Amino acid sequence: MAQIESPANLDRWPDPACRLVTLILVRGGLRISTARTLAFAAPTPAGQGAPYLRYFNTKMRREAAVPIDDEIEADIRAQQRRVRQRWPDGSPYLFPRPHANPTGKSSIGDSTYRRRLHRWLRACDIHDEHGRPVPLTPHQWRHTFACRLINRDVPQEVVRVLLDHDSHRMTSHYAKITDQTVRRHWEQATKVNIKGERVTLDPDGPLGQAQWAKTRYGMATQTLSNGYCGLPVQKSCPHANACLTCPVFLTGPEFLPELREQRHRTLTLIDVSTSKGHARVVEMNQQVLANLDRMIGELDTDEPEATADAS
Repeated sequence: MAQIESPANLDRWPDPACRLVTLILVRGGLRISTARTLAFAAPTPAGQGAPYLRYFNTKMRREAAVPIDDEIEADIRAQQRRVRQRWPDGSPYLFPRPHANPTGKSSIGDSTYRRRLHRWLRACDIHDEHGRPVPLTPHQWRHTFACRLINRDVPQEVVRVLLDHDSHRMTSHYAKITDQTVRRHWEQATKVNIKGERVTLDPDGPLGQAQWAKTRYGMATQTLSNGYCGLPVQKSCPHANACLTCPVFLTGPEFLPELREQRHRTLTLIDVSTSKGHARVVEMNQQVLANLDRMIGELDTDEPEATADAS
């Protein structure tokens, strides 16, 4: 998706209409059958000046709407100007068929967009982590839209409304996919405690599901800058921030920049406190420094691999 959404790649679309269709599919979660038949007067201003995209849900056969950003709204206005210039008498569609359409009464065809999409993907060399070309279909972006919302902890009922699903069943499917993906990455990632010891979870063990539920809860409710809280859900912690002397604190390679910065600040604090004769402050932070050194040292062995995975 980083390749797809790269401004440089988006600008390689030779046709601004198809470029806009792509953005609507990615950011609005519409089906291609719906996007290509959008009405000419599609954007609708709503409360607080936020623009919405009104559309006819071709699958459910009903009217619906989805919020859009200012960029898409501006692109839609530009597309409307192009349509008016090409068809002065007007067109019922925002994306009229570009050829063999003298009156503008036909919308762009499904096959036309797909052919242009495939040419664009080849021109941009969209590839996977092994350098192989990625065959994409327009509907995959609807799944991307849904999973991104779930990843941001948007309530499932809100996701259902934005996707215009008739029931919660399909929406819950995206939540399951997202949870499985996050769990797989968590299980494969390096995790260390304050002693620098590697912590492993057995995904197939008798407590695998319960351990993951506790971990997921901690990730959702304890947003720490340098790791995760492993405290059981029934207990509360009086500390607002991560405590680097707490035995249930866990961290991983993704937090190395924060851990190194914290080590730098800790060293500075120790030096200042030593010069002022604050022995107790020095003693407390020496333990924090020792824990940081152990964690960073262990995580450093996996950093090149983690960096490659992230890229």
